[in-house]
Amino acid sequence: MSVIEVLAEACGPEHVWEAGPADRVDGVPASWVVAPGTAEEVSGVLRAAAAAGLSVVPSGAGTKLDWGLPPTHVDVLVDLRRMTGVLDHAPDELVATVAAGTPMRALRAYLMREGQRIPLDVASPGATLGGVLATNEAGPLRHRFGTPRELIAGVRVALDEGSLERHVDGHDLARQICGSLGTLGVITEATVRLEPLPASRAWVVRPVSTPREVQQLTEALVSSSLGAAAIEADLPGGAGRPAEIAALFEGSRAAATARAEAAARLLGGGAAVEQAPPDWWGSYPFDADDVALKIWGQPSELFAVVYALRDAAGIPVPVRGSVGAGVAHVALPGTIPADRLGGMLTAARTVLLARGGGGCTLLRAPVDLRELVETYGPGRLTDDTVRLKLALDPEERMAPGRLPAC
Repeated sequence: MSVIEVLAEACGPEHVWEAGPADRVDGVPASWVVAPGTAEEVSGVLRAAAAAGLSVVPSGAGTKLDWGLPPTHVDVLVDLRRMTGVLDHAPDELVATVAAGTPMRALRAYLMREGQRIPLDVASPGATLGGVLATNEAGPLRHRFGTPRELIAGVRVALDEGSLERHVDGHDLARQICGSLGTLGVITEATVRLEPLPASRAWVVRPVSTPREVQQLTEALVSSSLGAAAIEADLPGGAGRPAEIAALFEGSRAAATARAEAAARLLGGGAAVEQAPPDWWGSYPFDADDVALKIWGQPSELFAVVYALRDAAGIPVPVRGSVGAGVAHVALPGTIPADRLGGMLTAARTVLLARGGGGCTLLRAPVDLRELVETYGPGRLTDDTVRLKLALDPEERMAPGRLPAC
């Protein structure tokens, strides 16, 4: 029996096909694609793959398949886009259970009709809930509500041998699956915590000159009692667009406006209250061909890293992100030499280590660069993650190589 016939037994022949040129994970081609429609079909696919000794990589919309390390190989790409919809919604309890392949845009539209939201305002166009969880992706609202790890209440995962589990003894499966890049199992559904839609929103936007000025203004906002829902900064790194810091305030129309006006007075320097965000808000600074970095640490220390990156690069570099939460993204040209990129990563990690911790991850880069520099840096995996990976996927068939070797 051929591989396609084996996989077709799990979800039907019309949902299995030989992979084409576009079916790649960070440049690594898949051999077959399978599109299950239910959790039980995902389970069947994994059982069949395990029996045949095939590796598996799950995919939602594919918006972040080039994040992290490239897999060593991809036998079966599991396309989850048929698995959509809100499976259960308890408005009074502010929770919803959602199929993993559901686009975030569709989920937001559904919840908006109910006067609620999931406070995950991610930047990836077309991202699915499963993809957001698998990468632990968050947007500006992380400042107030945190990342998916803080917002996930439960999860159902298809494991390597095909079992469907909500719990694993001795581990917080729901939290640990976030950011696992498909290396622990295939998320089939998740229960997420919701928030009421705010009645009104207002932004304060102020021009800035230097990373140090952003740090000072961020500290002023964080230490105030104004309760910003998000604090973002954009440092373009070149001529054309001014650098800015912006803060979001939510609540009743009167309360949101009053806090925004107070924030404008606090920030001074031409700060203005706006009813819409700046055009860069909630987006990444990098384009499809750029090298992308993610830096995180204490908000008060983040800008020392920006200076270190600029010194190592020899030029200003575009930086944008949630400065109030100590997270930012950096864009570099895709043609950057490996030695210069390696120097920037080392400089950033050295500063963070000296200033109390944090990290600098190479999110995305051409394969030849990845082979020459360290993507994650030291201490990327916790002992709990290592133990869970060894327990759930001892033969490393789930997205092999996407995280550093356990």
